Amino acid sequence: MTKDPPVTALSSSANAPHWLVELTLAVRAVDPHVATRTQALLDGKTKPPGSLGRLERLACRLGTITRTPCPPRRTKAIVVMGADHGVADEGVSAYPPEVTAQMLANFAQGGAAINVLARQANARVVVVDMGARVPVKSPAVLDRRIAAGTRSASHGPAMQVTEALQAIQVGAALVETLCHEGIDLVGLGEMGIGNTTSAAALTAALLGLPPAQVTGRGTGIDDAMWARKVNVIESALQTNREALVDPLHTLAALGGFEIAGLVGVCLGAAAAGVPVVLDGFITTAAALVAVRLCPWAEGYLLASHLSVERGHRALLEALRLEPLFDLELRLGEGTGAALAFPFIDAALAILHDMATFESAGVSGPAQDITEPDTAPLGAPGGSAKVPPTSS
Repeated sequence: MTKDPPVTALSSSANAPHWLVELTLAVRAVDPHVATRTQALLDGKTKPPGSLGRLERLACRLGTITRTPCPPRRTKAIVVMGADHGVADEGVSAYPPEVTAQMLANFAQGGAAINVLARQANARVVVVDMGARVPVKSPAVLDRRIAAGTRSASHGPAMQVTEALQAIQVGAALVETLCHEGIDLVGLGEMGIGNTTSAAALTAALLGLPPAQVTGRGTGIDDAMWARKVNVIESALQTNREALVDPLHTLAALGGFEIAGLVGVCLGAAAAGVPVVLDGFITTAAALVAVRLCPWAEGYLLASHLSVERGHRALLEALRLEPLFDLELRLGEGTGAALAFPFIDAALAILHDMATFESAGVSGPAQDITEPDTAPLGAPGGSAKVPPTSS
């Protein structure tokens, strides 16, 4: 096999630091040919070809990422990054900013939904303070604070480019450490009052869509607050219009410390050949930035669910990802990723534990059956099958 040519949106940028260029250049294209070999293994199991449907496509997708037709079972962690957003002061959330630090402390104590679901999935939860206004004093929270929250994007850039780069570097370094500790499946989670506003602004800017089309109700805001939220995003886009020249500057102008940190996690995991399970709207916005910086990172992404947040569908379609389920979730925290982990466990268990026709002494089909759809789940070059939603 020939060596992959480098693909990065940064290699020709004089403003990109060397470490970030090297990180993106370390990402290799996934191997779509492995999916055929994985499907052949699945077709040898004691079942009609393709009868496990999307579970088989998920197994094939994991094969393309790991470059082996029968990927080993995964050791799982969910990285939950939290930070405050200056835009929260614009009246865009039903909850006050102090909830960010309070919930990070709740994660550290094991009492939040993500902790419950991660325990069910046998996954580790890694909580990171990327910049809450009030520092979280807990040994269970990693202190990677960039600053005490971002500035309001409606009045200027939320972050300096150097701050966004620092956050990306934190995320990449963290996932490198986790990989050294044996983690080989990473889920993304976040916490930050106001971060659906930042994610909607990023989505609108990167996809060229009207803010009203990609702005949801976040923590459950009413019509008046939703209209204010849309206005704030429109103001942020207008105020920062000259800065929206590339993914990095757009991230700095409109994003948040935890979103930038998750960009780094996506890039670091892709560079290490580790699958990344997205949660909902905010983590998928981070993933889109990562893919705009390094297109081959797309192949390492798995979408857990379709959020009721209005802009999530557009992000999934842009990334050509097929969500595993739609439970009308909008909590965040990584809860969707945690719920997706058992699907991944099941797909791998089928490959490892299910008997073949030969080993079980069961007669196979009387003639070869061609399965019409054996493309790996959400494979690049395919079409995302995003189910309808009422949102």
